Amino acid sequence: MSNRISPFSPLDISSPAPFQPRSFTDPGKAVEALTELYDRNTAFLIDSFTKLANGAPITARYRAFYPQVSIETTSFGHVDSRLSYGHVTAPGVYTTTITRPQLFKHYLKEQLTLLMRSHNVPVVVSESTTPIPLHFAFGEGAHVEASAAGFDDIPLRDLFDTPDLNTTDDEIANGEYIPPPGEPSPLAPFTAQRIDYSLARLSHYTATSAKHFQNFVLFTNYQFYVDEFCNWARDLMAKGGDGYTAFVEPGNIITPAGSSQPEGDTTPPRLPQMPAYHLKKKGHAGITLINIGVGPSNAKTITDHVAVLRPHAWLMLGHCAGLRNSQRLGDYVLAHAYMREDHVLDDDLPVWVPIPALAEVQVALEAAVAEITGYEGFELKRIMRTGTVGTIDNRNWELRDQAGPVKRLSQARAVALDMESATIAANGFRFRVPYGTLLCVSDKPLHGELKLPGMATAFYRTQVNQHLQIGIRAIQKLAAMPPEALHSRKLRSFFETAFQ
Repeated sequence: MSNRISPFSPLDISSPAPFQPRSFTDPGKAVEALTELYDRNTAFLIDSFTKLANGAPITARYRAFYPQVSIETTSFGHVDSRLSYGHVTAPGVYTTTITRPQLFKHYLKEQLTLLMRSHNVPVVVSESTTPIPLHFAFGEGAHVEASAAGFDDIPLRDLFDTPDLNTTDDEIANGEYIPPPGEPSPLAPFTAQRIDYSLARLSHYTATSAKHFQNFVLFTNYQFYVDEFCNWARDLMAKGGDGYTAFVEPGNIITPAGSSQPEGDTTPPRLPQMPAYHLKKKGHAGITLINIGVGPSNAKTITDHVAVLRPHAWLMLGHCAGLRNSQRLGDYVLAHAYMREDHVLDDDLPVWVPIPALAEVQVALEAAVAEITGYEGFELKRIMRTGTVGTIDNRNWELRDQAGPVKRLSQARAVALDMESATIAANGFRFRVPYGTLLCVSDKPLHGELKLPGMATAFYRTQVNQHLQIGIRAIQKLAAMPPEALHSRKLRSFFETAFQ
């Protein structure tokens, strides 16, 4: 045992002074109180760790708790039936733990405002019973284990709370959580520790801080889209931004509006697995583009983590195999339904669950195609098909017995096949994030037009820019809608959390 340890009982706990619950009728004041409590408690953990790392004697176990916000209502009072969120379904006590309130300031104020308006009750800010793991107190990019090397043979978890995967899950979002008798019901789809887990993962996978993510997200499976997006965004910054305030690249390299050069160190980092690029607007109203690479596993991984930021919409822009002889390379496919053979979500969202098309997103995408291409009405059928998109986990599906996947695709009336779209749509459905898919036909393997290097180069050169501009235009249309109008009631189950 280390000689730095003073004799103490295993039950000795060092914590900040108890926080007296406060009641608020002003959402802004409630968020300020949440921020004050969170900052105090994380500072306690960081300060305690720093002192021990510098050789201070170990006299106790150090613990601090997440803040929480709660409401209690005794009425089934009528709420605005147009809204998909912002109210609870039955009388009772509802609560959720909160992390990074400064990051989620705009979101929290919006949710609390709707909640107070719907039920005419105050909210209570208090200290939860959920400890803040030391790693999460430090935030993104911290290397706590390495910093703890001077703790001799004492496991870090003997001194501080560490991430607990036993209580970090998606039971609430999956509709599987049942509160124990006498316990409050959940107020939000994610707990604080689940959010912190994803914020750390986002930083790792995308090489950008969570604070840069915007409320409208484009996913793509090709670097060509990233190149075009970066060229467009940099040009926009050089011309003043046109309402966008900055462009952020992996490594948190920032180019502010009105500048043609990024600030600070611009040494290109080693690109992460799924690099993210953020064209920022006030209130997180800009566009985030993420290159998710190939496959449903990547698609599930990134959407699992982006979901905790509660974006207003995410869209898939990528390439697909066209399955109909009438399609041509470069034609568009607007997904109206999804055939799921990706398998990565089967345990969380059974394949018998239908994934509906969302009218608001579909209308925006179709209108954007019309505006960018110049085709309208019936003429749109020359360059775009709507229908079922199949998503599969086998990139070489063409080599299988044709009686297998081809027969199923035909029975499903599928018009296109890829490896990501249904996964992104299904996770959008699961996490109540509006979703949509617009793909571009890059090969027709059933008709002898395989994706070969020479063909690909010519195709990408002519189609990528137009496809990207369609996606951007669709995002701009969605961003012009009030959030409460965009979030569809189709995504809500019988018993929902009040927070979007």
